[in-house]
Amino acid sequence: MSYVSNRVLKINVGFLLADGPGHNHATRFDVPEVKVAEDLMLNYMRGPLRLSRTKEGILVQGRLETGINGECYRCLDSVTQNVTIDLEELFAYPLPRGAEFSINDTAILDLGPLLRAEVLLSTARGLLCRPDCRGLCPNCGANLNLTTCSCGPEAADPRLAQLKNFVK
Repeated sequence: MSYVSNRVLKINVGFLLADGPGHNHATRFDVPEVKVAEDLMLNYMRGPLRLSRTKEGILVQGRLETGINGECYRCLDSVTQNVTIDLEELFAYPLPRGAEFSINDTAILDLGPLLRAEVLLSTARGLLCRPDCRGLCPNCGANLNLTTCSCGPEAADPRLAQLKNFVK
């Protein structure tokens, strides 16, 4: 498997830290497949990113388009989905206590943890192959998008049988 190293997500911001508050730098990402973390691989990542120096650190703002592979949460088919991530996060400097994102003394800003968090939040409900996905039959496991099964509604979970009384 060939992918770009996650070093592309580590940005040297020493020049911004030295310039002081009020300075900014705009850049653009156009990265092919990149491994953001052990549990997250992006098919691509592209879009503008703005780094602004504040007295508290570096404010990262951007809108990145990414692609992610996974399984449909209804039918378990493989799916590739495009995800748009809006970033706006302050990376604290100098290193304060309790800051979720910060810049250490090497002046390297690591976007990896922020991207991982944002992608996981964006896909928290799961990936869906299509809006009208019918999922799997709860009894026989047939993919209802591809076939119909003979289980029928009477084979429903017996623990839910009392719910039929509410419909009547």
